[in-house]
Amino acid sequence: MIDSVLNIVHAVPGLLLILGAALVPLLPHGARAVYMLALIAVSAVGVWGMANGVHLTAQLAGLDLVLVRATPLTHAFAVVFHIAAALNVIYALHDKSRITATAGLAYAGAAIAALFAGDFVTLFIYWELTAFTSVLLILAGQNFNSQSTNNRAAAMRYLLLQVGSGVILLAGAVLLWRSAGASENGLLIGALDAETPAGVLILIALGIKAAFPLVSDWLQDAYPEASPTGTVMLSAFTTKLAIYMLATCFAGYDMLIYIGVIMAVLTTFYALIENDLRRALAYSLNGQLGIMVVGIGIGSQLAINGVIAHAFASTIYQGLLFMAMGAVLHRTGTAKASELGGLAKHMPLTMLFAAIGGASIASVPLFSGFATKSLTLGAAAKAGHEWVWMAVLFASVGALLHSGLRLSYHAFIAARSETAAKLPSDMGDAPRNMLVAMGIAAALCVIIGVYPQPLYALLPYEVSYKLWDAGHVLGEMQLLAFATLAFVIAVKKGFYPAPRDRLVLNTDWFLRAAAKHVVMDLAGPAVRLWFFMLGKARDALMRVLTISEQASRESGLVSGIASTGAAAGIFLAMFALMLLIRQIM
Repeated sequence: MIDSVLNIVHAVPGLLLILGAALVPLLPHGARAVYMLALIAVSAVGVWGMANGVHLTAQLAGLDLVLVRATPLTHAFAVVFHIAAALNVIYALHDKSRITATAGLAYAGAAIAALFAGDFVTLFIYWELTAFTSVLLILAGQNFNSQSTNNRAAAMRYLLLQVGSGVILLAGAVLLWRSAGASENGLLIGALDAETPAGVLILIALGIKAAFPLVSDWLQDAYPEASPTGTVMLSAFTTKLAIYMLATCFAGYDMLIYIGVIMAVLTTFYALIENDLRRALAYSLNGQLGIMVVGIGIGSQLAINGVIAHAFASTIYQGLLFMAMGAVLHRTGTAKASELGGLAKHMPLTMLFAAIGGASIASVPLFSGFATKSLTLGAAAKAGHEWVWMAVLFASVGALLHSGLRLSYHAFIAARSETAAKLPSDMGDAPRNMLVAMGIAAALCVIIGVYPQPLYALLPYEVSYKLWDAGHVLGEMQLLAFATLAFVIAVKKGFYPAPRDRLVLNTDWFLRAAAKHVVMDLAGPAVRLWFFMLGKARDALMRVLTISEQASRESGLVSGIASTGAAAGIFLAMFALMLLIRQIM
């Protein structure tokens, strides 16, 4: 029995992290990180050599489920998800929050397991698990910033949309299964027709997770409400999982080109005017997702290679930028551009790492974004979509402005604000573990940019794109140089608007104002029911433990009749379970 369970845990990628997270709250702070890194390493080794094809199936209520299936698209995502999980652990070494560590490890495990799901029922389970574990990361942000009045409300809005996405996904899967008939397994994940009712529902579900226009505001609303470490964890998995599923199910669907262009271009303007730099990075993340969606819509082999390569690189450089701003928030207590400035002398390494992240997201040659985003640009040009090529190029210039130049200038170079002037003169750089995590991420950004062949080897199709074409490199450098010059002139002449708190109207207005009462009326009973059931489950479990202890005493199990080893083992398990309940509840 134990061997069978261990075999299943070993066979299902990510399951080791999900189950292993249960022990995280019980471990001392020092041992916790070693334990989590060990689990991630074992999981990574397990998926590294996994061949394409079906590896594990099961039956549930007459349904044929494919629990583990690897495809040519899976491997690159699995690799970068493990890298991100390890970097998250290192970055959060200073954070003693048990809930952040536990939820973060389970969240990474659920995302990895979802990559290998071969049917929509299995995907739905992990899809919802990513929602529940990630919302805990947002709620844990209240412990970091007790003055925030938006944390719990943002978490509930986030949870409603994420759980709603899962419900819509399941509804689409049911329609797909019914339309397939008894002769075939209609639950298998694969290419779908977006014109059918099932295809429409599944596309909407994936679109919510990928932050499509009109359903994207959960990203900018909730991510900045997490703690500095929680936001870094959130940036890695949910949206990239949605990109993976879109590439699997809807590659070549033309409508995605238009959706992606809107995402890439529109979010540029929001990121340029947002005062909170972590929220600006959330808009930036949304824009990068838009470029990936464009590639999925084009659907050619070059475009899909570009999507996967860009998702890989974006996970690292976007995480690096969130790490840098998280370090600033950790040291100063704020991430607002209007309250920062002059941090270069205090945090020089953090500034360097932020600059590398900014160069990567802006596709500067010799940095990772240039080696990956160029594939999507090439695919758009080869497909004859000149206007799409221009839009992606515009988004790249916008990324340079808002996530490269503007972020580094206002945080590290600009004149110190009144808030920044009150910081201790001997304030040091970020904690050492944060610097190590940022250093590894920055090194990966440079390595991929200089030598992208190992990443290209993970892609599903052969890469024959001429990355270092002289015209391409010179054209990119000229464009970025003129954009940088324009930014410098605008700042020096006072043309660039000074950072300040402002109302940024977006579609989330409907959730915040127009539909506020409707949403709270729906969410309120659900939240109360959740905590009621949680309390009842805790009370029932404690009663079971009490009855078990009494029964064991009456049967002589703990009086010496049974073996000492068995008694010790049972009491150790009970004690561990009670400690876990106490920590979680």
